[in-house]
Amino acid sequence: MNLTIENVSRLQLNDFLKNHLECQCGKNHSIGLEDVIVEEDAIEKIPDLLKKYKFNKVLIVSDSHTYEAAGRLVEETLKKNNFRYKQYVFKVEEDLVPNEEAAGKLLIQVDEDIDAIVTVGTGTLNDLSKFISHKLKIPSIIVGTAPSMDGFASNGSALIVGNLKITYDAAVPKAIIGDINVLKESPKDMILAGFGDIVGKYSALNDWKLSKVINGEYYCDVTVKMVEDSLKKCIDNAEGIKDRDSIAVKNLMEALVLTGIAMSFVGNSRPASGSEHHLAHYFEMMLLFENKKAILHGRKVGVNTVITTKLREMLAKEDIDFDKAVSEARSFDINKWTEKVNSTFKEAANGIVEISKKDGTTSIEKRIERIGNIKEHEDEIKGILKQIPSSEQIKKILIKSGAPVLPEQIGIKNKYIFNAIVMSKEIRTRYTILSLLSDLGLLEEFSQSIEKYLEEVSD
Repeated sequence: MNLTIENVSRLQLNDFLKNHLECQCGKNHSIGLEDVIVEEDAIEKIPDLLKKYKFNKVLIVSDSHTYEAAGRLVEETLKKNNFRYKQYVFKVEEDLVPNEEAAGKLLIQVDEDIDAIVTVGTGTLNDLSKFISHKLKIPSIIVGTAPSMDGFASNGSALIVGNLKITYDAAVPKAIIGDINVLKESPKDMILAGFGDIVGKYSALNDWKLSKVINGEYYCDVTVKMVEDSLKKCIDNAEGIKDRDSIAVKNLMEALVLTGIAMSFVGNSRPASGSEHHLAHYFEMMLLFENKKAILHGRKVGVNTVITTKLREMLAKEDIDFDKAVSEARSFDINKWTEKVNSTFKEAANGIVEISKKDGTTSIEKRIERIGNIKEHEDEIKGILKQIPSSEQIKKILIKSGAPVLPEQIGIKNKYIFNAIVMSKEIRTRYTILSLLSDLGLLEEFSQSIEKYLEEVSD
């Protein structure tokens, strides 16, 4: 089957699971995901899936929270159908951290006679299981307990190693189960986190388009259209999110799964993650350093989308001084940059410095070359910046769903915003609006303006 801009909107989610889809972008897309079931009582279909895949014994993985949400029901369903399984529950009081210790604990539980891992949970459990699935080369099935993130179908796992959040290669699950009865009863904050993550696609897709123009980065119009279509369905049902409406929750879960499929199609997280995620990762690291409780990722992403959109609006109106940008680029001091990275990211700094050296993000010559490309395509770039809803419109969308719109509403003080905007681009080498502003020598100035803006709207 061919994928084109014209036909992609007519396809159903399971149409994208076919292998070797010939895409308009010139690449063939495929994914190892075979089944997606998002409906009421979907858990009852797990035994039939296991038989279809000819599995004999599975490891059911959950944590203290997700076992109560759906793990017990999965266990009872397999027991009722006389299916062999082993149960492992991570004992946690608050949130499970996807670090080396957790990965090791899960690895130890996979006995030789285990055919597959059935993971009952979302973010962290999803990342851990997909990573172990990849390492051991045994399949996994994900039973989502909340529509809270977009990594269900992606081929990457975000783990914290050496205090740095790193995305590792992972195995796409063989099947994803979303039982609407379970999903709509998940904690409200988790549903809103999923919605915030979806709203963040406005920012992520815009960043990707900017990099296409400035850096000639590969860009797939079809996968962008896939994500945009699912985003629209969620936005159109924003009020239903607030009321836990079954259709709105189903649309949200399917959008999150489809975004993961888009990521797998292009081989990275470009269709889903940009500057809004860089800021989220920065806040996650800072909270980790301070031993403070984590904030749900999607809640941060939604709030950050307001901020990154505001930055786009400011740049679209800016009279850019390209001579000054080149002069600032020539005066870049690698020693001062390294010192700032070390003081900001502490134990994770060495990893960031090494990645930057490898990708050449601190190269003065490459920066000057990018400035030339920006100057050449200035009008096109400013047009791209205006292609998404305004920051005020995005705030209204989030408010309609009941989601937060300001950092202070999720426990992040406005005084932390300046450093977050200036430094979060170092966490990932991916080019975004933050990189663009840095190239133009405007990042610190705009960060101060955002800080003042947040103070004004918080009053």
